[in-house]
Amino acid sequence: MSEISTRDAARDGASARDAARDNARESALSVAAISSERPESDDNVWTRRLVLFLRLMALLSILKGLYHWAQVTGFVGGEDEAFENQSMAWQAATVYFAVIELVAAVGLWLATPWGAVVWLTTVVSMAVIELMFPGIYGGSLVVVGVEVFMLAAYLALAWMAARERPP
Repeated sequence: MSEISTRDAARDGASARDAARDNARESALSVAAISSERPESDDNVWTRRLVLFLRLMALLSILKGLYHWAQVTGFVGGEDEAFENQSMAWQAATVYFAVIELVAAVGLWLATPWGAVVWLTTVVSMAVIELMFPGIYGGSLVVVGVEVFMLAAYLALAWMAARERPP
C-alpha cells in the first residue's frame, strides 16, 4: 500500500509542477500581450527618418497643391492676377501643379514607391519651369535651390535606408 501511495504522491507532485509551469507561462504571455512597450531597435533608423521626411514632403505638397488650386479658383490674388488674365502657359502649369502636387501628397503620405516618383516629377518639373521658362513663374533661383535641396535630402535618406536592408 505504501508503494501505491508513493506513486500517487509522485503523480500529484508532477501534476502540481505542470500546473504551476502552465500558469507561469500563461501569465507571462498575458503580460507580454498587455504591454504596450515595443523593444526599441536601431535597425531601421534611416528608414524611419526617410518615412518622416516623406510625410513632411506630403504636407508641403498638400500646401503647394492647395495654393495652386486657390490660384485657379481665385481665392488668392487680385483681379490683375486672376486665372483668366494669365498666359496660357501659366494656366497650364498651374493646373498641372494643382493636380500633381495633391496626387504626390497621397503617395508620399503612404510612403509608396509611386508617390516618391510622382513627387520627384513635381520637384524636377518645378525646377525646369523656373530655370528654362522664367516667363511662366518668374525664374526664381530660390525656388530652384529649395527644390534641389529637397531632392538631395531625399536621395541621401533613400541611400542610407537602402544600406540598412540586407541584400
